[in-house]
Amino acid sequence: MNQPRSSSSLYQRLRFVLVETSHPGNIGAAARAIKTMGFSRLVLVKPRFADALEHEEAAAFASGAGDVLASARIVDSLEEALEGCNFTAALSARLREFSPPVRAPIELAGQFAADPELECALVFGSERYGLPNDAVERCNALIQIPANPAYSSLNLAQAVQVLAYECRMAAEGQRPLTPAIGFKGQTASHEQIEAMYRHLEEALVATGFLDPSNPKKLMPRLKRLFARSGLEVEEVNILRGIARSIMDKPGR
Repeated sequence: MNQPRSSSSLYQRLRFVLVETSHPGNIGAAARAIKTMGFSRLVLVKPRFADALEHEEAAAFASGAGDVLASARIVDSLEEALEGCNFTAALSARLREFSPPVRAPIELAGQFAADPELECALVFGSERYGLPNDAVERCNALIQIPANPAYSSLNLAQAVQVLAYECRMAAEGQRPLTPAIGFKGQTASHEQIEAMYRHLEEALVATGFLDPSNPKKLMPRLKRLFARSGLEVEEVNILRGIARSIMDKPGR
């Protein structure tokens, strides 16, 4: 498993993840958008075209950002794209019933820049239907770009550009940084938190509190609750220890 890269620049720590992108031109335009702001890490999750990175439209719209396309990765799942991350944020104009906390781009960029231990990702959905609910629920935050409420739909590359700009401004000290409060342990990774959720769900089923045939909205509600807390590694270990104690109880 990749570990967060300590004390590195936000330009190295931040990755841009595009999920099931339909048009190669948008991939090229997104590559150009992040390069103009000093970023280079681009990950594609199951793009519509297998040759998306070599597609002529991608190359044309990249317009000088061919190096970003050349170093981009294509993966089969969001889990693989987020491997090694300990803070992820989904971009969506649509609120979800069980979404993580909603954050403004300027606020989130400040948090990314303020904490050198964060290995972070911005996740963007497809042009046709955006991000599915389960993808949003996996993230620590939901970003909404303040836009005209009568017409808030941005092109994919435009949305990438807005977020890349805010992150550059924060990295360059042009935005207020989120202050640290007291002692802070190591932020739990995406994989650690997902494993905790699975462990906790098993324990809840074992106690009879969760009926797997009729789960209703319990786990999405718990994920939203924990997303507000910014879990650290030790906190995840405590919660998994509680789950293990429940499951080890005689009669379980």
